[in-house]
Amino acid sequence: MKFNWFVIALLTAMGLSFIYPDPSKSMWLEGVINYGIGFIFFFYGLKLPIEALKEGLKNTRLHLLIQSFTFLVFPLLILIFYPLLEETDFEIYWFGFFFLACLPSTVSSSVVMVSLARGNVPAAIFNASISGIIGVFVTPLWLKLFLANTAQAVSFNEVIIKLIGQILLPLCIGFLIQQSVKKKITPFIHYLPLFDKTIIALLVYQSFANSYLAGVFEKVAILELIVIILVVLLLFFIIYFSLGILGRSLNFNTKDQITARFCGSKKSLVHGSAMAKIIFSSSPFLGLWLLPLMIYHIAQLIIVAYLADKQVT
Repeated sequence: MKFNWFVIALLTAMGLSFIYPDPSKSMWLEGVINYGIGFIFFFYGLKLPIEALKEGLKNTRLHLLIQSFTFLVFPLLILIFYPLLEETDFEIYWFGFFFLACLPSTVSSSVVMVSLARGNVPAAIFNASISGIIGVFVTPLWLKLFLANTAQAVSFNEVIIKLIGQILLPLCIGFLIQQSVKKKITPFIHYLPLFDKTIIALLVYQSFANSYLAGVFEKVAILELIVIILVVLLLFFIIYFSLGILGRSLNFNTKDQITARFCGSKKSLVHGSAMAKIIFSSSPFLGLWLLPLMIYHIAQLIIVAYLADKQVT
């Protein structure tokens, strides 16, 4: 299992946001992040492998299982606790978990981990790619249930238009022109993950810094943070093992079982950060709502890397 420097970068961004939060208000940082988000998804479009997507289309049962867990089981698992936490001090934490649960799966890390564990790579590529596109529409549909109370009067239609303009449109443009620019971008393709991670780290810094400046984290006790971490881990393992049980019950082969567990249990920090920025705009609670996603992202990287490594040993 390789050491993941992106985890350190995210933790550093969170630390800097506490020590030195003032630059988060600068216009240049806002511009870099906004344009950077568009370029992240443009580059995703450039990298989408057409042949692997075609190959992945064949396994309908696997796709339905993964996408139903990503966009139905995950959100419903969190939603059932809302009546217990509504109008309590913990409702704001609950919304962070609900936002996490509504997000699409990761793209690159899902494929990498499935490949490492010797799973069905074409199916992983298909599910990871289609999940991001579905999420542009399904994620805000789930959030619409609570959007009026959390998004500072941003309408549902505005959210969809912004998500299409900043996520889906750049992705489609990149996908459509990839054949004509393929040879030109090949020498630079290995730099793109660094660009993605830099923009996400900046967005995390800005979100957490704004929350610190607004005094949001002053009310977060250490015990509450520990509970958030434990709930994140519990959520991951419930989904992961449920997918394993269902995969065996549906008589999936070993490769498809691996793909179901690894793709269906993942949540995308890239999509989550971008969507949070667009949907919640300048809300002072943005950093707090991203906290469960941040913890989940770090946990899934470490745990799934260990499980993938164990799968082949």
